[in-house]
Amino acid sequence: MVSMRHEVLVDLFRNRPSLAAEILVEVLGVTLPTYSEARVASIDLTETTPAEYRADVVVLLLDADKPVRVIIVEVQLRKDDDKPFSWPAYLTVSRDQHRCQAGLLVVAPDPLVADWCAQPIEIGVPGFILRPPVLRRDSVPVVTDPAEAVRRPELGVLSAMAHGETEQGATIAGAVLPAIQGLDDERARFYYDLLYNSLNDAARRALEAMMKGYEYQSDFAKKYVAQGRDEGRIEGRIEEAVRALLSVLRTRGIAVPEAARERILAQKDPERLERWIEKAVTAAALTEVLDEPS
Repeated sequence: MVSMRHEVLVDLFRNRPSLAAEILVEVLGVTLPTYSEARVASIDLTETTPAEYRADVVVLLLDADKPVRVIIVEVQLRKDDDKPFSWPAYLTVSRDQHRCQAGLLVVAPDPLVADWCAQPIEIGVPGFILRPPVLRRDSVPVVTDPAEAVRRPELGVLSAMAHGETEQGATIAGAVLPAIQGLDDERARFYYDLLYNSLNDAARRALEAMMKGYEYQSDFAKKYVAQGRDEGRIEGRIEEAVRALLSVLRTRGIAVPEAARERILAQKDPERLERWIEKAVTAAALTEVLDEPS
């Protein structure tokens, strides 16, 4: 799986400021005020004191141009004993800067780090206890609906990063790829690389089959696909395509009778296998995948 690198996760939240609010509400059950706009604010939370405070992402929620909530997003990949002291400072300083309530979202993919991040932080004033909301890897939503991925491509990419090596990887890829195609070149290339490198081998093959004509392929992906089409790799390409097809069908919950399985295993045309994979991503029944004009 592609590593959950700090800068990659930070970029996802910067590219879609409302993602932090959406996760707090939909995943972690936090209540937020009504807002009409989410905007990235300055990460510099330093005031006149000597200490320098810089959060990963600061999201400002506004309603009719009036700040209604600040969300501090912190990506935490390891334990850091400074954070129990700096997180409360981030909140109080940002609350003062923007004159509205402030909240925190900690993104911690590692389970042990997530447990550490979620520990209550006692400030010292009775009742003043910070309980950080933590987004764990296993709580990242599994995005398999193409419409949802188009509406929130960053959430789709985050879903692939968290779950791309599972059996649902191919279905996630099938939902996220069309969303990537609608983005500007720079984001599309970046997100495609993240998607591609987050998947298991079978899901990658399924993605390659869906990629025909896709204009935002990275140089790495183009090279990988080209290698897979070399004459000397045809046999391996067929085997991978068969595994990818069966994986997609299994993930989609489509039953494969023994006769159909034998037909798939006996198929030696890689182009036909890839067409079947493309159909399997959205098909409701096996007949929609295997039945095609002669």
